[in-house]
Amino acid sequence: MSLPPYTVRVAEDPADRELCFAVRKEVFVAEQGVPEDLEYDEYDAVAVHVLAVRADGVPLGTGRLLYGPQAAEKVGGDLTLGSLGRLAVAQEARGLGVGVALVRAIEDAARARGLAAVDLHAQTHALGFYERLGYEGYGPEYLEAGIAHRGMRRAL
Repeated sequence: MSLPPYTVRVAEDPADRELCFAVRKEVFVAEQGVPEDLEYDEYDAVAVHVLAVRADGVPLGTGRLLYGPQAAEKVGGDLTLGSLGRLAVAQEARGLGVGVALVRAIEDAARARGLAAVDLHAQTHALGFYERLGYEGYGPEYLEAGIAHRGMRRAL
């Protein structure tokens, strides 16, 4: 199976952000049962959102980067670290490279902001995906929104 051409870009306007939120709703709220009031938070207003979108405008995936004071709580106060989060790929696009492209775009955004590393909270079923991209796990497993997670980090 091949995927029609798509691009990955920073979500610059409200329409792009709505596409990001639509993918998150499909993946996290509908598929995984995360309550909407946990899925969408105050960080959405300040995050750098990235979007994978097909040539015909259909959104395929999204993720976000928090940095600076907004990321401090998530990364133990270290302002040289960015926080990758809310990475979601639509079911039709899984296994076709969209997730990798999104992670690399978030890392590029982190580099552009002078960050030394990217930290994330990976769902445990996705640990192998992130390990293949150079992330290393740390700390114990924990629950977030009722789903098992583990901290991971990659130096840039």
